[in-house]
Amino acid sequence: MSARAVARFAPSTTGPAHPGTLLAGLLCWLDARARGAEVWLRFEDLDPQRCRPEYLDAMREALEWLGLDWDGEERQSDGGAAHEDVLEALARRDLLYPCSCSRARLAREAVRAPDGSARYPGTCRARRLPSEAEGGWRGCSEALRLRLPSGRIDLRDESGADLSEDPAEAHGDPVVRRRDGAIAYHLASVVDDRRIGVTRIVRGRDLAPSSAVQVAIGRLLAYPEPSYRHHLLLLEERGGKLAKFHGAVGFDALREHYRGPDLCGLLAHACGLSAAPVPRVPQDLVPEFAWAKIRQEDRCLAWDGQALRLGD
Repeated sequence: MSARAVARFAPSTTGPAHPGTLLAGLLCWLDARARGAEVWLRFEDLDPQRCRPEYLDAMREALEWLGLDWDGEERQSDGGAAHEDVLEALARRDLLYPCSCSRARLAREAVRAPDGSARYPGTCRARRLPSEAEGGWRGCSEALRLRLPSGRIDLRDESGADLSEDPAEAHGDPVVRRRDGAIAYHLASVVDDRRIGVTRIVRGRDLAPSSAVQVAIGRLLAYPEPSYRHHLLLLEERGGKLAKFHGAVGFDALREHYRGPDLCGLLAHACGLSAAPVPRVPQDLVPEFAWAKIRQEDRCLAWDGQALRLGD
């Protein structure tokens, strides 16, 4: 694998692009272009219940409308052979086991992990995969989990945030293949990053708690570790509480009221890169991009049916 610098933007195709998606794509793209790195677009489309082809096409269109281009594009669903090869290697090392615990049961009984999910308590950890004669991991109809080794992962984000933890203690063993046969997020993300040579991961701070888990998986596979930079989120008020800005407005509504450069300028202003929300195109922002200019605190955003309004 070459030593080139490679970044990736990896949106899920479970719904339309929204302002938070577009801000994340813009910051990832600017970071890569400012440092002369490649930047790939990877569609995370492995969830058979939520991902739809029309969402993928609309996501691509939204990012192009904003003014972003890519050095490569891939769909996670095209990486099935690589995912299976890794599962086979992990099974040979006796690192996989079947798990019959339902999400509903874990939600009721388990404590919360740092990312808000249910911490897996190790209920099925002593179980073993079916024998080779019975099909091994491929013949297992249950979810598969990965036995993570105990031990602290020392990890610091470029922003200065300490992401260190013992993933096995904080999260428990992650699912790597779901009951429906879909490869789970953590494993697919790590394997796909390795396949295209990702050296740098830039994404929203809501994904920061998953970093140590993914580093732990990468170390089991002897993969080189990428650097991490997590950035602010756009938030909205829901019932008096702040939540990630997601469902308030999608791409179809945005382009009825904005041109791509108008929204790009608004996003650049929202994150602190521009002093005013004036129309900009991403390429024009590259020379002035620096993380020291980017706001660290999350930003409130509201949609009034006609326009986006920034709060503190």
